[in-house]
Amino acid sequence: MTQKPWLKNYPAHVAWDQKFDAKPLYTLVDDAAAEFGDCVAYDFMGKETTYNDLLQQVNRMARGLQDIGVGKGVHVGIFMPNCPQFSVAYFGILKAGGTVVNYSPLYSEQELINQVEETDTDIMITLDLAALYPQMEKVCQKSRLKHLVVDRFCNALPFPKNLLFRFLKSSMTASVVKDRYYTSYEKLMDNEGNVDPVNIDVMEDVAVIQSTGGTTGIPKGAMLTHSNLFTNVLQLEAWAVGLRPGEEVAPGFLPFFHVFAMTVLMNLSIRLGAKVVIMPKFELEAAMKMIKKYKPTLFAGVPTMFTAMLNHKDIHNVGIECIRVCLSGGAPLPVDLGQAYKEKLGLCISEGYGLTESSPVCGANPFDRETRYGSIGLPMPGTELIIVDREDPLKEMPLGEHGEICIRGPQVMKGYYKRPEATAEVLIDGMFRTGDVGYMDEDGYTYIVDRDKDLVLVGGFNVYPRTVEEAIYQHPAVNEVTVIGVPDEYLGERPKAFVSLKNPDEPLTEAELMAFIHDKLGKHERPKAIEFRKELPKTMIGKLSKKELVAEEREKYEKLKASA
Repeated sequence: MTQKPWLKNYPAHVAWDQKFDAKPLYTLVDDAAAEFGDCVAYDFMGKETTYNDLLQQVNRMARGLQDIGVGKGVHVGIFMPNCPQFSVAYFGILKAGGTVVNYSPLYSEQELINQVEETDTDIMITLDLAALYPQMEKVCQKSRLKHLVVDRFCNALPFPKNLLFRFLKSSMTASVVKDRYYTSYEKLMDNEGNVDPVNIDVMEDVAVIQSTGGTTGIPKGAMLTHSNLFTNVLQLEAWAVGLRPGEEVAPGFLPFFHVFAMTVLMNLSIRLGAKVVIMPKFELEAAMKMIKKYKPTLFAGVPTMFTAMLNHKDIHNVGIECIRVCLSGGAPLPVDLGQAYKEKLGLCISEGYGLTESSPVCGANPFDRETRYGSIGLPMPGTELIIVDREDPLKEMPLGEHGEICIRGPQVMKGYYKRPEATAEVLIDGMFRTGDVGYMDEDGYTYIVDRDKDLVLVGGFNVYPRTVEEAIYQHPAVNEVTVIGVPDEYLGERPKAFVSLKNPDEPLTEAELMAFIHDKLGKHERPKAIEFRKELPKTMIGKLSKKELVAEEREKYEKLKASA
């Protein structure tokens, strides 16, 4: 019998044991248009899209996709930064009966090819931006992709910005090749939006395949059903205090292709009929101006954003007090940072906890009381956080004792795509094994003390050391390499590589090796530093060992902090 110490401290306005009635995920847009049709869904560079507009575009996208063969079992990728077209593509794919596969614009060409093949993606939707299209056109030539749907970025801009962008920012757009892969976004959307109804089994049909490292650091596709994702939105809606449907304003800084933003920003905002002020990426000065102009009330961010904003000279003058519901996720929120926001600005940041495999939110600090900084809070309604013995996952640990954090709840994934063995390793007795080590106190609050996962959290993005290591290994002079995460004041963590050379007498510089791997890794994956050593630490059986390097870097960091 699972302990449930959180029940005695659960928010009075939330029933922990409530049941949620999940629907096909695309109905979020249908319902929002019915209730908030004339409200603004998106403001992008000054161009507004109402919920009625959004529904019409989603219907036309769905019809167009059905015309090129999208239905159940067809996987469609989205390769875009934040823009209204992302949301149109996302819900259009779902309404056509297909499955969304999110692709990060930060990925290298080889990573994109690998993901296309591993997830059986047949169609990709992207923009004509120079940072996107040329890379995906190459992927088409080397992968299973059959269609590349391309829209012009300027179509998302208001007049006269759309014209100015075409002429003054022409270097930012690519010359699109109308080859056998090319499909015009505009032609795809040129229809009446008469969608053929698709019978969706919300419990079984996969809405999104989201890339994750799971608990091994090897990228896999987490299968998130319509029920998983819809339920997580309802859980968040029940959790927050004082939400005002049709009136909320949210900044769209976080990338929609990331599971945290997908649920907490894009999907939840549509459920609430909120206005999302979209920004293609987080830029501090633009973000501060946006807060001052739009006065957001609902804010979801990662610690790096909160750090940058806190250190801005105008933080006291932008009206940040307008934010009523503020959630941090994607990476651990430093205790000092949370306390500084409370003390200096009167803003209480609720730290949440989640994983790709849990859609993602499974725990958070309540909004009806002071946040316990350092804790990931209490379980979401309908969710159990269980601390188990790391060697025996069926044995629950006593309160206060360390063990592996497991999750049981309606938002937990169906499994990993085409990875039954990996699925069986993490889904046991209805629980998802997170690989994170923590404990639960007598009040039901959970604390993470360590991470078993071999990954580095860079500004909320997962970076897998193995990916970085494999890129470095391609250099002919490299003998051995191991990569760990090291503290970074702004991004939380950055990868650092330790390298030994085959012939130390033939020197290789850090700059030379950095240049070699530059186009093999995404920007967020590139090491903060590369340190050369004659030998790298190994275990008793000769395997490369990271723990000694982690300890060394932690000691350096602590000494640096003490002397600062």
